[in-house]
Amino acid sequence: MEKSWKYAHYFTLVGTSGKNVVVRCQLCGESKTFSTAKNSTSNLLKHLKGTHSTTQLVEKEVRLATARESRVSLPAKQPKLDFSREPRVTLEELNQLVAGYIVEEMLPLSTVDSSSFRRIIDKIPSNNNVHLPHRKSFTSYLENEYKKMKAALKLALDDVQFVSSTADIWTANNRSYMGVTIHWFNQDTLERHKAALACKRVRGRHTFDVIAAELEQIHSSFGLLNKVVATVTDNASNFVKAFKTFPPPESDEDEKEEEEEEEQEDVLFTDIAEALTSVSDEGHITLPPHYRCAPHTINLISTSDVEKYLTSSQATKSVYRVTIAKCTALWTKASRSTVAAEQGQEVSQMKLLDPSSTRWNSFYDAVSRVAEIPMNELNNLCNKLGIKCFNEKEYQFMHEYCIAIKPLTAALDILQGDECPYGAIQTRFSIVLDNKDALLAAISCPKFKLRWVKDGARKQQLKNLLVAECQILSSSAGDSDKTDNVPNKVITTVTGMEFFEFESNELSELRGFELDTLSNYPAVKKVFLKYNTPTPSSASVERLFSLGGLVLTPRRNRLSDSRFEKLLLMRYNHCFTSPDHLKKSEQ
Repeated sequence: MEKSWKYAHYFTLVGTSGKNVVVRCQLCGESKTFSTAKNSTSNLLKHLKGTHSTTQLVEKEVRLATARESRVSLPAKQPKLDFSREPRVTLEELNQLVAGYIVEEMLPLSTVDSSSFRRIIDKIPSNNNVHLPHRKSFTSYLENEYKKMKAALKLALDDVQFVSSTADIWTANNRSYMGVTIHWFNQDTLERHKAALACKRVRGRHTFDVIAAELEQIHSSFGLLNKVVATVTDNASNFVKAFKTFPPPESDEDEKEEEEEEEQEDVLFTDIAEALTSVSDEGHITLPPHYRCAPHTINLISTSDVEKYLTSSQATKSVYRVTIAKCTALWTKASRSTVAAEQGQEVSQMKLLDPSSTRWNSFYDAVSRVAEIPMNELNNLCNKLGIKCFNEKEYQFMHEYCIAIKPLTAALDILQGDECPYGAIQTRFSIVLDNKDALLAAISCPKFKLRWVKDGARKQQLKNLLVAECQILSSSAGDSDKTDNVPNKVITTVTGMEFFEFESNELSELRGFELDTLSNYPAVKKVFLKYNTPTPSSASVERLFSLGGLVLTPRRNRLSDSRFEKLLLMRYNHCFTSPDHLKKSEQ
């Protein structure tokens, strides 16, 4: 419905004269009239501001449908939208909006019973008899939405051939939980996707067999036992032992070799009853290949390995310990005293950082922040705080320490060297540097291919490795149907190693960086999907635990384990924002 001019209630319509209208000012009395254009109110506004400047004017917008007879109707210069039919919200839409708000913002479920919150909801135009359900009914609605999300996730994973997972254990409020996330590529767009599978309560000790049983059960519940190409965890001894004790099943080629060896051996008779009674649960558990989290491995290098190197020599041992001790005293003062923190901020123009035990780079950042302060200003700050000053040798040591540690924040491929402490990279990453899976992941990626290999014989060896893997995957079950429709030229390009011929001209080299080029080489694309699906770190499951800390707050310690897991998974997977790869299945 159209709205009139905000001061139209001060005038009464007398008549019309062509393109003008004649009105009477109610503030002036009955005798005085004014003529103004139908599409302009400037004359009337000037009259009010000039003649009635001492009067407190009140703005009022009167709907023309109810006051057209007694108010001045001034035609608008532009057509106005008709808002007479306001959109109405259905019960399903209302539940979706409220559930999305509560889950995404990690609010208590009792929010729906809050009187102030319900007053806000009541202002939303809705159909008749549509009201927000109370907590009990709303909880049942969330249960159904969780079932839909889980079914949609299973449906999305059914079409994926290769997936990888990350796992870790988190403890909060005297409870322990195992979190598992899953990662995969969209086979058409090569876009990486992720989702959270579980955050289950783990009772008792976190032994290797408990971890193995829980992890296999989670993978099995989503039908992923034969799809998980690797699981990424940190370097915790219980996780490492679990994967060593329950390795993945041997390949068909290894089994054939063992069968041939067994045929040549003498026949041995076994007591069947004894064999059946001696079978343990360990024989039924198999875990996927294990990858260690690269950032966690770097953490070990930057902490334990660097400290071992610096304390192994008397020349560096004393200066290292004294310098770090003075820095620690400075951080302690700044973190425990507001006066000290303000003084530090005045000197450095930035806040002094307090290292965190969970992130190694925070220690580097804290030392680097201290090293940025000029030496005379730094010692002035130490005098104010009652801390021993830094001498020239210790101040220089901080700068050299930062220069030496800074490369560890960059990518792993730029870290080289055989001498300590960087020699620890060769020790801790030796398995990865010569690992077949890691090599296939690198050479099947168009961005790298063989650019990082200098030795000619090594290049040829890796080419043969890729061709052999392409042939194995192409001859796997169910693959013949997909490759039958592929032109012969595409198959010959793989066996002819044309995938590596990127140095012929600059244009082809630039195009080789795009993942889209893998569509021309379906066998190489399959190798890429299999060996690049694993993530380099377990940061995804750490983010899951970060959200868990916001859901399982001390005030919500009575939240059941099952409900906590469901709320957390819906939040992590953005259940109510409907991502494209996790659209809810129709029921």
